[in-house]
Amino acid sequence: MKKILIVEDDNSINEMIRESLLKSGYSCFSAFSGTEARLLFHKETYDLIILDLMLPGITGAELLTEIRESSNIPVIVLSAKDELDTKVDLLKLGANDYMTKPFELKELEARVFVQLRNAAGKEKTEADLEYKELYLDVQKKQLFVCKKPVALTAREYHIMELFLKYPEKVFSKNELYEYAWEEYYIGEDKTINVHISNIRGKIKKITEREYIETVWGLGFRLI
Repeated sequence: MKKILIVEDDNSINEMIRESLLKSGYSCFSAFSGTEARLLFHKETYDLIILDLMLPGITGAELLTEIRESSNIPVIVLSAKDELDTKVDLLKLGANDYMTKPFELKELEARVFVQLRNAAGKEKTEADLEYKELYLDVQKKQLFVCKKPVALTAREYHIMELFLKYPEKVFSKNELYEYAWEEYYIGEDKTINVHISNIRGKIKKITEREYIETVWGLGFRLI
């Protein structure tokens, strides 16, 4: 049974979502503040989080940032804000999906199903990936460079996973973004550039060898 954490400070909305998802066969847990959600997230393992933005304690955006530092769990954000910039900013922070209040429960259920299905597809057992002095432990989600562990964020991990699946293949920013973020590419060049720069910096602390090449006008590849 899939475990879902519902983070919503409005008791009636929280209970409404909970009852709907319980009927669909999910195991549901509720948090009514960002601080409470943080404690539950670090205490238990969940398959998906439904996250309201405006929360007492720490905000939904702050909590999302903290979650993405250690986990790639699917997160569906709920908010009364419908501005495009707000949605874009949240997708950049690592949200998998975004729904504007008020919303239909049936649509939320459908989006929960899609996110869990996508996550299950990524969790299928795969062989570890290796290229030169790079080694990716797929089960532990850990990159090793020259046999030394490298701490990656969830997005950085997925970028390296794609590179290692297809060494020497040139990937456009579009392809890297859609794989790592599971969202349509919105043409924001800086997002991919920053993540590639961060990965390079972490690898350089271990070896002077350049592993990620910029192919001008096309994208990036592992060399």
